[in-house]
Order: sequence, then C-alpha cells, then structure tokens
Amino acid sequence: MIGEEISVCGWVHRRRDHGGVIFIDLRDREGLLQVVFDPDRPEIFAEAERIRGEFVLAVKGKVRQRPDGTINPNMRTGQIEVLAHELVTLNDSETPPFHHDEQANEDIRLKYRYLDLRRENMLGNLRLRHAVTRAMRNYLDDHGFIDVETPMLTRATPEGARDYIVPSRTNPGKFFALPQSPQIFKQLLMMSGLDRYYQIVRCFRDEDLRADRQPEFTQLDIEMSFVDEAAVTDTMEDMVRELFRQVMDVELPSEFPRISYAEAMQRYGSDKPDLRIPLELIEVADLMQSVEFKVFAGPAADPEGRVAALCLPGGSELSRKEIDDYTAFVARYGARGLAYIKVNDVSAGRDGLQSPILKFLPDDAVSGIMERTGAKDGDLIFFGADKARVVNDALGALRVKVGEDRGLVQEGWQPLWVVDFPMFEQDQHSKRWMSLHHPFTAPAVDDAEAVKAEPGQVLSRAYDMVLNGSEIGGGSIRIHDQSMQAAVFELLGISDEEAEEKFGFLLRALEYGCPPHGGIAFGLDRMVMLMAGADSIRDVIAFPKTQTASCPLTNAPGEVSEEQLKETGIRIRAPRSE
Repeated sequence: MIGEEISVCGWVHRRRDHGGVIFIDLRDREGLLQVVFDPDRPEIFAEAERIRGEFVLAVKGKVRQRPDGTINPNMRTGQIEVLAHELVTLNDSETPPFHHDEQANEDIRLKYRYLDLRRENMLGNLRLRHAVTRAMRNYLDDHGFIDVETPMLTRATPEGARDYIVPSRTNPGKFFALPQSPQIFKQLLMMSGLDRYYQIVRCFRDEDLRADRQPEFTQLDIEMSFVDEAAVTDTMEDMVRELFRQVMDVELPSEFPRISYAEAMQRYGSDKPDLRIPLELIEVADLMQSVEFKVFAGPAADPEGRVAALCLPGGSELSRKEIDDYTAFVARYGARGLAYIKVNDVSAGRDGLQSPILKFLPDDAVSGIMERTGAKDGDLIFFGADKARVVNDALGALRVKVGEDRGLVQEGWQPLWVVDFPMFEQDQHSKRWMSLHHPFTAPAVDDAEAVKAEPGQVLSRAYDMVLNGSEIGGGSIRIHDQSMQAAVFELLGISDEEAEEKFGFLLRALEYGCPPHGGIAFGLDRMVMLMAGADSIRDVIAFPKTQTASCPLTNAPGEVSEEQLKETGIRIRAPRSE
C-alpha cells in the first residue's frame, strides 16, 4: 500500500497548520486518515487553508509511511498518511453547534441528530445494532423460522398502555390503532400453519417515557407451534448465546438459571433482578410480630405486609447525610422511612450496635436480626416495613442503588429466566382483576372453572429473560382453547359483546383447529443499549423521540391543515379555560 495512489472522500474531522504544512484528519464511517498538504502545490494548499471542520472533501494522493516520532498508535491508520496531489471541496459546512468530542445537551444533539450520528460512539452504536439484527436473522433463518410482516394499521387491543390512533378518511368516524405488538396476528399465523414465525417489528405505545422507553420501539417478535415452555426458552437461550458469541465475543452460561417470580420478589424485591449485585433482601417479619414498635409490628401482622432487611457490607461508614439521601430515594417508591442499624462490634452485642430504633426492639429480635442477616463488623442493615409491594419496590431499588454507589456490581453478564408469574393481579382501588402479562397468556391449569374460582392463586405459563437487571424478553404459552379464552375475558371484565367486537376474529379462529403455541418478544432497543454500555435507548436509535414524545429534529408532532382535518372528520376543540 505504501507508494500507492488512492482517492478518498470524507468529512474534515480536525485541521492543523504546522509551520506551513497543513494536516487534515479525514473521517468516514470506517475511521480517520491523515492527509498532508505541502505548500509546493500552491493551488490545493490555498484551498486547504480555507477548509474548516465538517467540510466534505475528495482527495487524491500517495500513501506514505509517517516519519519517525509521528506514528499514532491510537488510530487504525496511525502508521501512514496521504500526501495530497488533488483536492476538491465537495461542500462547505457552517460551524457545527457542538464539537464531535464534547458532551452536548441532549436536546441539541437530537435537534442536529445528523451531526450527532457522525460521532464515533454513535456510529458504533448503529453498527452494533446492525450486527445484532443480522445475527438474530441468521440464527432464526437457520432454525426454520419465517419472516412475516403484520399490519401497522389495526384495531385497538387491551395491552396495558394507550394506543396511538389513526383516523380513517375512507371510514369517517372510525379509527385504526398502531400496534403495541403483533400479538394477535402472530397467533393467527400459528393457526394458519406457519409453525415458526419471526419479525423485527416497530411497535407503538402512547405512554409516559423513561430512559428505556420510547413511543415507537423495535422488538424481535417470535412465535412457535406445538411447543411448551422448555422448547421456547431453550431455543431462545441458544439464540442469545450465539448472538453474544458472534457480536460481543462473550460466552454466556451453558444454561441460564431459572427462578420463580415469588422467589425473585422475596430475595431481590424485583422481577428483573440484577444478579451481579451480591445483596439480598432477608425476611424478618416473624421476628417483629410481638415487638411494641408498631412501625414493624403492624406490617409483620398484616397478611399483605412485609418486614425485610438489606445488609450492606461496610455500610457503617455511611454519613448521616448519605443515609438521609437514601431515605429520600426510597420515598420515591412509597416508603415512609428507612430504618437502619449500624454494626460497629458484633461481639459486644446490643452495645456494639448504633440505631435510633434499638430502644424499641427486644434482645431476642436484635439477636435474631444479626444472626439472620449475617452482619459483620462495619456493616449496616437497612429495613423496610410496609405493604409487601412498597417494601419490594423500595428495598429492591435501594439494593441496586447502593450496589452501584458502593462499587459492588460485578463485571460480566448475568442472564436468567423468571418464571411462574401470577396469572392475574388485582387493582387496589377497583378490585378488578388484570392480566399480569396480557389476556392471551395461558394459565398453568387447564380447567377454566378452576381459574375462575381462585384467580389470585393461578400461575401463568409466562417467562421473562432478564439480563443484568433489565428485562430483555418476555413471552408465554398462549391460550389455544376457546372456552379458556372466554373464561379469562370474563375474569378481566370483558363482556361477550366487547370480546366479540374486539376479538371476534380471534375467538372464531380458535374454533378451527388451533395448535398449542407460544412465543416471546425481545426489546431490541434495550438489548442493544445494554450491549453498547449506553445510558439510554435513545443512544442506540437513529432518530429517537424525547421524554415528551417529541422530535426536535423534525418538530413532530405538528399541526395539520384544516383541510386534512375535514377529510378525516376531526374537529379540534379549543383548550378549556380554567
């Protein structure tokens, strides 16, 4: 390659003038190349003097070895440079609103996303995403799955979030809904005899956003016929192992651990536990039932309550301000306080402990806590006492927070399956039953009457894949019997009329030889975010929305003309004055 005449094109990444010799780092998606402009070619040298950052250039020149002492080991092309013979400026550039090396405000980055995507890490994220989807497609194609597209314009279905609706001009007063998932269509494909389906599909949910949520998102959607839970989870495990092997050069465990939903909540306070954090919640309610301290005794005696402890190694060095900050943190999850005991000297018994609550606890309760938590000198024990939901949410989040703050998160990847979810959960206010996953998930029992008799005791045939504390995939075996589907609709308060209106086509399909089937959907954005080590899924999506579901680049959503509104029969009401 040395001495070869080449042509290169790209953007000006950096320009330097060193005593009459101009150096330009030219950038394209593959990286950087140093181009040298000597003053002995005055015409192109004059043009090189004019060039600034992000100009687009076409250069012809000769490849040569960099002189001794100028080699850059941090560049793939750091041992060579190109001595320019010809230069064409293809396009000038205004001064960019932010430099490629700086951490600009995200709103500015999103407004000028095309500039943001020129940055090495952002381009790397998109390349990683491409590698992930390619590996997924290759695996599924090799294992008999068929890629099938499903409609974007469909009916609204109850899947836990608001639908985006689309007015129909040709059917005035009626609306399509954008799909929250292809759930019903992929089940219909199984009833059609397709046997193995997949699709990398866009989905839509009109919901409040967080760092790992978007109004439009992408999932790998999969469905299989004549399978049970093991057939689905084994296949998906193998796919994810192969994905990490190819894309990350990482070997995941040969078998992912499986824990029940109940165990996950009991030990970690979360149904998506991060197993890299070596901390667990410890039940101490039985030690508190007879104490006079009502903050503990009340939840301990409540069938829906919980009293749990979280032992933090080395936590006794926490300052009062740090403990107050953690108290404010758990308050976000409904906790009304954060009791604690500092363990200064285990051998000194009660005298070796420090806490405002010690005076309320008898010796047997204190010794029981110490024994059960296994606390050592220098540790700190946090407590949660409230309804089980509040304790799980608060201490589960605190477990992750202190694990990150105290450097306890272990390196590597920790996948697992969470199984045996409750089939239903009850709304605390209306007391109505709701599906924990969705209304097409099969219960673990085959008797519809048994499901209706004790819905709170029924487990589902659902399964979630969790990786490093994030749910990356969730699915279930589906209901394939019409009477069971009708029983579930009844429990959820969906009348026969409503079921017929929204799902009549599915109920009829169940009557025409529906095979047992099940599947899963992986959140592609979230999975790539984890693999990239990014802080937000917005960093792995080319053109994402903000947390207010808007697009600074295109100023969407925007107004439409009065003519368009008339065509669809829509009238905009003025906001009601206060």
